[in-house]
Amino acid sequence: MEHFNATHAFATLGHPGRLAVFRLLMRFAPQGVRPTEIAKALGMKQNTLSHHLADLTASGLAQVTRVGRSLHYAVDLNTTESLIGYLALDVGRARPDLIAPLLSKPKDTVHMDPNILDTDFDVLFICSGNSARSIFAEVLLRDLGKDKFQAFSAGTRPNTQLNPFALEILNRNGHDTSMLRSKHVSEFQQPDSIVMDFVFTVCDTAAAEECPPWPGQPITGHWGLPDPVKATGSDAEKALVFAQTYAALRRRIMAFVELPFESLSRLSLQSRIDAIGTDTTEKA
Repeated sequence: MEHFNATHAFATLGHPGRLAVFRLLMRFAPQGVRPTEIAKALGMKQNTLSHHLADLTASGLAQVTRVGRSLHYAVDLNTTESLIGYLALDVGRARPDLIAPLLSKPKDTVHMDPNILDTDFDVLFICSGNSARSIFAEVLLRDLGKDKFQAFSAGTRPNTQLNPFALEILNRNGHDTSMLRSKHVSEFQQPDSIVMDFVFTVCDTAAAEECPPWPGQPITGHWGLPDPVKATGSDAEKALVFAQTYAALRRRIMAFVELPFESLSRLSLQSRIDAIGTDTTEKA
């Protein structure tokens, strides 16, 4: 990255409001977000947000596309990569004492909890209520994972009980639901918590939430789907929405399970996971 472009990008991120918007967009990357959703998540006025988005776009850190009648803003990952590279390699002179901690072994494989299973990968799914979507994902990976995955789920604002429509769908499809419960994400952020290999958000609300960096540098992905809990109509119509959400997540979990993990680099694996989450052919 050229010095002038880097200066422009750093100056843009030097404002706390613009930095907050950029950090939110990164949590959705590579997908885009509508301005109304950004403003709601950050509690920001629309006119203020418009200025921040314009500045981020002008500096090349964000890009905007039109989807139907809506504008969607997304991080420009190429520019972001160049900026990080400039900071690490040019400004930081590639000093190993600065870079080595970033390239250390992603996961500590020693688990303190004796009840934790010895599987290849530990995966956490997060949504807001932890009553339907993330529960679907947890159970599907548990049952389709061929003993290679240990699946967990949590919510940023979990409900006190699981959604009955979700339980009905799982039971109807032959899944064991006897041990399921809603959990707060903080249960997996304790000093002795298991270190995750993958962390997925399955709703936009959870993706927009501020969350401290996960230990072990897990690969993250956003597989957002509409909330079936908000479905209206008769019980049959609501059940259909839950069934569609289950089917969409089943397709994604099956695609994830079939990835050739042994032959993929971390970068290639991230790209595959992003592609699964941005598959526009499926309907929830």
